[in-house]
Amino acid sequence: MPEKPLLLLDVDGPLNPYAAQAQRRPAGYGTHRMRPEGWSTGRPLRVWLNPDHGTELRALAEAYELVWATTWKGEANTWIGPRLGLPGLPFVDWPAMHGRAPAGTFWKTQYLLEYAAGRPFAWVDDDITVYDREYVGQRHLAAALLLRVDPRIGLARQDFDALHAWAAAL
Repeated sequence: MPEKPLLLLDVDGPLNPYAAQAQRRPAGYGTHRMRPEGWSTGRPLRVWLNPDHGTELRALAEAYELVWATTWKGEANTWIGPRLGLPGLPFVDWPAMHGRAPAGTFWKTQYLLEYAAGRPFAWVDDDITVYDREYVGQRHLAAALLLRVDPRIGLARQDFDALHAWAAAL
């Protein structure tokens, strides 16, 4: 049986619609206060999470291997996953964050191709650009879906439907 494709998940944007209007939590989301490692301000970080996303992601786990692809790294298993009812997930341990990226791409892109190591993958993030699509298309021989999510809205029904349809078509 072939390996499942990877589902590479960003937190801020897709799961935490941080760019929504301040003080106006989107429908279905609960407010959580968190202090991940390295959070240096006096006040806890406000994170909005929708518990329905946990249900949707657990359903996608039948077709995908879920992986955190976020600056939260392994802390997503402490702060985010439990609030969504997710088990501990593997995570991309970025060799460098927020550094220079090739060909105008987002800094994560090159590392995600290394992590995927030729496996099909879907990547859900709010920072995906046309340059990332071109870069992946030129350097990754397996199937790849780059799903950009609006950070004001977060993951929506059409995004989960697209992820299900893409995996089913492989």
